[in-house]
Amino acid sequence: MTTAAERLGHPPDAKLLILNCDDLGLSHAANVGVYQALREGLATSASLMVPCPWAREAASRYRGEDIGVHLTLNAEFDLYRWGPLTHAPSLLDGDGGFPRTLADVWDHADLDEVRRELRAQVERAIYWGFDVSHLDSHMGALQLRPEFFDIYLDLAVDFCLPIRLSGESSQDSIGFPFRRLAEEEGVLFPDHFVYVRGVGSRRVLERTLFDLRPGVTELYVHPAVDTAEMRALAPDWAARVDDYDLVCNDDTVRTLIERSGAVRIGYRELRDAMHAAA
Repeated sequence: MTTAAERLGHPPDAKLLILNCDDLGLSHAANVGVYQALREGLATSASLMVPCPWAREAASRYRGEDIGVHLTLNAEFDLYRWGPLTHAPSLLDGDGGFPRTLADVWDHADLDEVRRELRAQVERAIYWGFDVSHLDSHMGALQLRPEFFDIYLDLAVDFCLPIRLSGESSQDSIGFPFRRLAEEEGVLFPDHFVYVRGVGSRRVLERTLFDLRPGVTELYVHPAVDTAEMRALAPDWAARVDDYDLVCNDDTVRTLIERSGAVRIGYRELRDAMHAAA
């Protein structure tokens, strides 16, 4: 069986690294941090939260970087809210935005409304001019329940885009063979996905790079610059600022990547391989 690395034109034992920035569009501070991480730092890809208030500003800053859609059904902050693009009553909580928790989404969301909303998010990103490179899921809402995963996979097939998936070992605990289902549809995804609990990737990133495995590995960060706005809206602002420093200013990460022998790639390489196969 041809490995993902071979499909991308690398040896089968190559170590390929996607360093993705989540939450583009969340805020002005996130937009500044993510674009600096892509243009001047070590990041190779990013994911746009289309429903967030600062997504249009992110679109105005776009210069062709490797950016996918961070499909969004949650608004987790107490004081900073965003909601669906579509008329979707089942996707609103009592506060007028998306639900704060995954359990609330899974318990109350109408699947037809989910499908319409997520398709609208992808189409809006395309309309704004993004050359969408991949799909992933904010807070993992689409990866952990089979009925939501079906929508996630259908969008990947319809738009011919790679997706973020949890690792092989997580299939047993989640309870269905999502990686095999994606493979059967010809959808590409990284071989290894390194999960970070919450926000703040420094320790996990450094530990992973110290012993990087062959294949395509995705690591992710949430970079944002330190502003009064960021401190006011996000309880985890300090971890986001540290992620920014990690990928933009810390030479330790660059050294670890070089020592690992990894080649940095983006999701666009996976997307182009999908298009070639199609």
